[in-house]
Amino acid sequence: MGKIIAVNISEKKGTQKKNVHRAKLIEEFGIENDAHAGKWHRQVSLLSYEKIEEFKAKGAPIDDGAFGENLIVSGYDLKSLPVGTRFRCGEVLLEVTQIGKQCHSGCEIFKIMGDCIMPREGIFAKVLESGTIKVGDKIEVIYPEKDMPYMAAVMTLSDKGSRGERVDTSGPRAAEILKEHGFKIVEEILLPDEEAQIKKHLIRLSDSRQVDLIITTGGTGLSPRDRTPEATLAVADRNVPGISEAIRAGSMTITKRAMLSRGVSVIRKKTLIINLPGSKKAVEESLSFIIDQLPHGLDTLRENTEDCGRN
Repeated sequence: MGKIIAVNISEKKGTQKKNVHRAKLIEEFGIENDAHAGKWHRQVSLLSYEKIEEFKAKGAPIDDGAFGENLIVSGYDLKSLPVGTRFRCGEVLLEVTQIGKQCHSGCEIFKIMGDCIMPREGIFAKVLESGTIKVGDKIEVIYPEKDMPYMAAVMTLSDKGSRGERVDTSGPRAAEILKEHGFKIVEEILLPDEEAQIKKHLIRLSDSRQVDLIITTGGTGLSPRDRTPEATLAVADRNVPGISEAIRAGSMTITKRAMLSRGVSVIRKKTLIINLPGSKKAVEESLSFIIDQLPHGLDTLRENTEDCGRN
């Protein structure tokens, strides 16, 4: 059982959070009167009291809220908790949505200490059930069930789409198909064909949001701007060539031009990343070839399978 050490808010962005000792948490919004509350996945930030104390021991002159954290919690190594973990604190129920964050290198703590613990030790959550939290309250961790829905993100790569010159239909269709098969879509994003941006978001979705599956659409052809496979391979830990081979083999029965698709499939940590072509029709066809086999692979990555052999 953990304990609430501080409850911090800031009413304006860009100002340090202060310990208000007690606050109301609002379902699907965040902490009342906090500038970072809203309809998004990072409604409440949490930081370990023990990690703050370790940092203070290095001579860091910090007060509660200095890292931008809403809740300081003792008793848990927060960063080790997986996305999907829930916290029960009285009436309040929180669900972890992200581990860590990108550091703003210009923050005051970093300027003084040359370091900041929030990017690697902080976590973020959304409010599932409303209530009041105050200093001294007990807080309990509820670990995710093994059979929780697969979390997926869909990333569309299109220069014209990102500029508003074309309506993207491939990404929404991919998300729709995944939902029909029981996946929980946590993000749908549209980006230009910029390799650096693609890599950045693949890393964020894999490492911080810890999604089970990332489907990309677009950027797999022969155009010089098509850089999705290169970005995907750059962040990969392991290749899963059979998935893309199956997509191309199935697509070849429909059009011989499928041989020109350069899409790849890889693993980063425990996330499976699959490149699909950029048309709505190609997305539908590609997913039809692989969708039924994905759960076994995703369970293996979650380490939920006891025997991978065929009977």
